[in-house]
Parts: sequence; structure tokens; C-alpha cells
Amino acid sequence: MVNDNLKILLAGEVKALFELKKTERLWHIPVLASLCVGIPLLVGYYFNRLDYGILACIAGLVILYMPTTTVARRMITLLACSFGFMVSFFIGVCFSFDPIISSVVLGLFTMSVHWIVNYFRMKPPGGFFFIMIASLASCMPFNLETIPIRVGLIGMGAMLACTLALLYSLFVAEKHSPKKELIVVENNNETTLFESVIVGVFIFLSLITGRLLELENPYWLPISCAAVMQGASLKHVWQRSFQRVLGTFIGLGLTWLLLLFKMTPLTICICIMVLQFIIEMLIVRHYGLAVVFITPLTLFLAEAGGAMTVDATTLISVRFLDIFLGSCIGAVAGWFLHDEQLRHKAENQIRKAKTRISRK
Repeated sequence: MVNDNLKILLAGEVKALFELKKTERLWHIPVLASLCVGIPLLVGYYFNRLDYGILACIAGLVILYMPTTTVARRMITLLACSFGFMVSFFIGVCFSFDPIISSVVLGLFTMSVHWIVNYFRMKPPGGFFFIMIASLASCMPFNLETIPIRVGLIGMGAMLACTLALLYSLFVAEKHSPKKELIVVENNNETTLFESVIVGVFIFLSLITGRLLELENPYWLPISCAAVMQGASLKHVWQRSFQRVLGTFIGLGLTWLLLLFKMTPLTICICIMVLQFIIEMLIVRHYGLAVVFITPLTLFLAEAGGAMTVDATTLISVRFLDIFLGSCIGAVAGWFLHDEQLRHKAENQIRKAKTRISRK
């Protein structure tokens, strides 16, 4: 009986590994995402400031929060998320002067983001990119004079994405927009608070782990951890963790092949645009397959010009360790998030605490 159940479980996992889900997502969105990421890169390349272009292009990912609603609601959502991107970067970079403080602040910030996202039931990618931007900023060298410029670049990239989204909405997507929509607010505050605390604690643990191990780019750990924790169930979390590690391993092989070519800054920019398009085509159909292309994309964005000169083998081995550790931490966090007994006990304790406070 045990062997039969194990065979059924393995068969299901193998099927999930190769299954492509159906989707109604329009092909316009991947094209739009590529433009939002690519235009800032090309502008930065033209002015010989690829570092500025990379910051702005990361903010262009706000386009992924564009809902399929009315034009007015679409723009309000994007503008709110753009402001959120700027706040995420600002908070991260302001506390990057100390590894311990930045880890604590990132954990508290993640807790707040997760609570807000759950309360309003935001659809995927949810709080992931806010956490990603804050993680990147937390690991940047602290320089008070450059903070306004960096935050401004995030704002410029986000505003470009909003402008492209407005043009797209007015001239292309109007016929796909519904006339009415319903905004749902999460009522179970105990559940929201419990999940937020767990997510915040494990994002803190992932970053502090990277700091204590003195990894070169410790932000890979919280980013990988956050990506894995997005699973809707415990099974989904473990599935995502496995697919992320496997996809990362294959993606690092793809990155190694790309780095064997003598890539110029221009070819790096074009490669990022192509990869972004492929990712947006695949992410809603198969997470693991999308990770294969997410890996070289994030490496090119993070390593910038250094990716063209650094030893490919060294880079690949270091990044795989970072992502593997972050995924493992995310998988453990997923167990805490979806353990029904633990959740029930935590919710009861929160209700009791609220009752005591209200009586006082």
C-alpha cells in the first residue's frame, strides 16, 4: 500500500514537472513587459550608464501588476505599486549601512507588505517584487548622497511602465477590459497576521544567513525564499522549491553557455529583453521552465558589466549555492505557513491577546 501511494505521488510529481498549464493570458503582456524592461536598459547603454539603466529597468517590472480591469482601476493600481516600489527601495537602501539592522528592517518590511497584499487579496506576483527590490537595496553599498538619484531612477522606470501601460490600455486593451469589477478585502485578520509574521521572520533569517556566511550577494537568499513561499499550498511550496532548484541548475547551465560568448553591453541588453519575453510567456504555464530563463535574466541584471568579465564557472557555482540555500529556507517557511495545526493554535493565541487588550 505504501509503495503504491509512493508510486502515485511520484507519478503526479513527474506529470507536474512536464505539464504545461493552459492560460488565457494575452501575448501583448510579454511584449509590454519586454519594452518596460528593455527601454531603460537601452537608454542607459546609449548614455554609457548601464548601472542607471538596470535600476530603472527593475522598476519597469511594475507592469506585471497591471490588472485586467477598467482603464481607471488599472492605472490606479500601477501608480500605487510604483509608489510601493520606490518605498521598497528607499527603505532597503537607507538601512544598508549595517547588515544586522538591514536584515531586521527587511523582515519587518516584508511582514507589512505581506499583510497589505493579503488583506486586499492582490493577485500574483503579490508582494514578491516589493520584497525583491527591498532585498537588492538592502545589500547595496550605503552612500547617503546617491540615495535620491537611485530612488529617482526607480521612479522613472516605474513611470515609463505606467506610461506604456496607459497607451496600451487606450489603444489595444480597451476591448478586453470589463465594465465592472469587485475588490475583495480579506476578513480573517488573524490568518493574515500569522502568515505575515512567518514570512517576515523567514525573510529575515534568509538575509541574515547570507550575511553570516559572508556571501558576496546575500540578497539571492531572501529573493529565492520569497519566490518559493508564494506557493498556494504545502504541496505547491515543495513543488515550487524542487522546480526552482532544478530550473536554476539548468538555467545556470544556459547562463554558462551564454557567458562563453564575448557579450557586449548591447547584446546583454537585447538578451535581457528576449529573456523577459520568454519568461512572461512561460511563467503562467510552467514555473520550473520559466525559472530556467529567470536564472540568466537575474544574473545579467545583478552582475551588470561584471558578468562579461567574471569567470563563468565561479559565478555559476556561487549563484547555485545562494539560490539553493534560499529555496531550502523557503520550503521550511512553507511548512510553517501551511501547517493547519500550527495555524489554528496561532490564530487562537492572537484572538485571546486581542480580547485581553480590548478588556483593558
